[in-house]
Amino acid sequence: MKMLVDTDARQLTVENGRGNRTLPLYSREAFEVLSQQWVNVGWDQKYPYTFSWFGRPIIQLPEDIIRIQEVLYRLKPDVVIETGVAHGGSLVLYASLCKAMGKGKVIGIDVEIRKHNRAAIEAHELAPWIELVEGDSVSRETVAQVARLVPPGASVIVILDSCHSYEHVLAELNGYCGFVTPGSYLVATDGVMEWVAECPRGKPSWKTDNPCSAVKAFVGGHPEFVLETPSWPFNESNLKANVTHWPLAWLQRR
Repeated sequence: MKMLVDTDARQLTVENGRGNRTLPLYSREAFEVLSQQWVNVGWDQKYPYTFSWFGRPIIQLPEDIIRIQEVLYRLKPDVVIETGVAHGGSLVLYASLCKAMGKGKVIGIDVEIRKHNRAAIEAHELAPWIELVEGDSVSRETVAQVARLVPPGASVIVILDSCHSYEHVLAELNGYCGFVTPGSYLVATDGVMEWVAECPRGKPSWKTDNPCSAVKAFVGGHPEFVLETPSWPFNESNLKANVTHWPLAWLQRR
């Protein structure tokens, strides 16, 4: 695909195998085309690796941080379960929201929580709102350990952000879907892998080996879940689509 931005004519021309398309430069359609390319280039340049939350690296696109904040504030869940800990920035984000809302706790799961990351998380001001579970997220033992940490009757949202292969994400979807309460979400992050397969840091296999493919397979066998990107609580623009690393991420339990 080729794109030509003509700021004098205020036009964006997109050339691909299906022909040319010319859009008004200052239009919703042009914004979506340019945003998609910006997302891909930013991913390749590790743009999300430049942010932290309350002192911990978060490694998320800022737009996704804002959108998950909107959902958590609306749902006010009793428990946030997240697979994938890394530096702990996302756990600290969710914990800060729990503290601000006056309810909730966060359970973080990872096959290996590195000593320096564990020490930083456990020493953090928001540590009282965080519980860490070390183990393979899809093993029966780990899922059972998580289950013991969830109080009876608690409202729960689950966010999957560990290994992003098709096989692993599908196993996590099946392993953690039972925790999600009606009206809440099972979130399979980083479907951006499908988009960035051809980037310099990408891999051609990601075209199919990605969270989006796992979500499509999961939904086919789980009618209690529906693909439903949360609506924006505030929108005075004519924009409709998220700028995101999380396409096809949001599975809402009916």
